[in-house]
Amino acid sequence: MTTKNTSLLHKSNKQLVRSPLFYVGDKYKLISQLLGIFPTNIKRFVEPFTGGGSVAMNVDADEYYLNDIDENIVNIHKLLERYATNEKEFFKVVSSMIESYGLSRSYSSDIVPPILRAQWKKTYYARFNESSYRRLRDDYNSDIEKDAFKLYLLLIYGFNRMIRFNGQGNFNLPVGNVDFNKNVVQSLEAYFSWARKKKVVWNNLDYLEFLKAFKFKKGDFLYLDPPYLITFSEYNKIWDEKNEFEILELLDKLNKLGVKFAISNVTHYKGRINSIFLEWSRKYSSNEIKSNYISYHDNSIKNFKEVVVTNY
Repeated sequence: MTTKNTSLLHKSNKQLVRSPLFYVGDKYKLISQLLGIFPTNIKRFVEPFTGGGSVAMNVDADEYYLNDIDENIVNIHKLLERYATNEKEFFKVVSSMIESYGLSRSYSSDIVPPILRAQWKKTYYARFNESSYRRLRDDYNSDIEKDAFKLYLLLIYGFNRMIRFNGQGNFNLPVGNVDFNKNVVQSLEAYFSWARKKKVVWNNLDYLEFLKAFKFKKGDFLYLDPPYLITFSEYNKIWDEKNEFEILELLDKLNKLGVKFAISNVTHYKGRINSIFLEWSRKYSSNEIKSNYISYHDNSIKNFKEVVVTNY
């Protein structure tokens, strides 16, 4: 196994952009390091665990074949893609919805009363939006046909900008101390620009089903950021040792077929070690990266190590 330290960041005149989904586990802060590891001249970029899509938005490829098992995430992506050629209409619909619910909108005007800002200096957005957000959430949950616009606004105004449903299928996150601000608008504009220029094909499948059905060609590049076996976030609770062995076995098969890949993983976390991944990675090249891994359940200082393993 070859171990590299990617302290030298990718140098490019291209401005990095972040997905407007602000997804938990988003790789936005690591993209410079990832681009320094990824190959150049990618014809088709393939990503089975796309999430918010920040990585795909910053990779230069001819075509993008993206997948996520979360239907709600894919539905938001497809909503944004539909409006890529008519972003004015998108912002018109969103603005009308925000105003009808009385939610704050610092991107266009500051409607939070100064007295509320003074009383709740760190949480005034949550205090101001709480009742409006609950009404939006109730309306979304009562809709027979779920409105993707409402879901997107629940994500933007919700706690930690997450998407979470209870056992009855109802969106159940509380309001967050966040707002539809200029960063959201800029991220949406970047997404629309990317979607207009590129061929993007979306799938909503289990990653194994997606990869086994995909017909790889020369010039393809596969990037995987699966759930991490030894960490504790909600997303990673669905992953066990069986899944870990499965994905690594599949990558060995793809390697024999000549498919170029990179996979992110956490190998050390708060005294835990992913021995399965470490043993497997000795066959390939391991690139150490400075990680920004954050767990929603644990904001303490962590002892962890994140790597990107490549077969090239």
